[in-house]
Amino acid sequence: MNSIETPAMNEASIADYLLEHPEFFERHAEMLHAVQLSSGHGQRAVSLQERQAEMLRDKIKGLEGRIMDMVRHSSENAAIAQKIHRWSCALAGVQDVRQLPRAIAEGIQKEFDVPQVGIRVWDVAGPYNGALFTMGVSEDAKAFATSLTMPFCGPNLGFEPTAWLPDPEAVQSMALMTLRQGPNDSQSPAFGLLVLGSTDPLRFDATMGTEFLSRIAEQASAALGRLRVMPVSGN
Repeated sequence: MNSIETPAMNEASIADYLLEHPEFFERHAEMLHAVQLSSGHGQRAVSLQERQAEMLRDKIKGLEGRIMDMVRHSSENAAIAQKIHRWSCALAGVQDVRQLPRAIAEGIQKEFDVPQVGIRVWDVAGPYNGALFTMGVSEDAKAFATSLTMPFCGPNLGFEPTAWLPDPEAVQSMALMTLRQGPNDSQSPAFGLLVLGSTDPLRFDATMGTEFLSRIAEQASAALGRLRVMPVSGN
């Protein structure tokens, strides 16, 4: 037998034996104190029991950190959900349909601290054609909006919708959210696009989650659907 392989084989055999016979340490409890191991927190030697306790403390500390992260994320998500709720309630209270695009943009700026917000809507009912929020949209931009199946987040790549923002040159990162009625897929034609812009290049990062942005787009789509219906004349 190769002498180089023997120690490894012996160690494996010993480990297997101890796993199969845990009562060994009950019969030889003195070994728990006699066996000396290097501490994970310095060069001092500690007993097997002390080393195990250190490992357990490190594991508990790691679990506590994960729990704190979960609590923090839960708190942040709850705060965002509350902002979306307030914003949605404000939209429901808008009486003049023509003011909806402006209310959507200003509400997002206020509730979510977004520096720049732009919005365009097309295929609206006759009375709303020619409004500012319907102008400056090419067929390519409409096709691009329809092709998005989820919010786009990333750097300012010079997309046409960037020009709908007040100061497009200052935008470093942006989010593009399709407005559509029906399922959020490319089979449902878009009737608008919501654009968020920030001077912070990391504000809308390609790796960020888009669940809340999708929710905002859905709420905005539901509200702006009123622009696609002819207003009812009073008697």
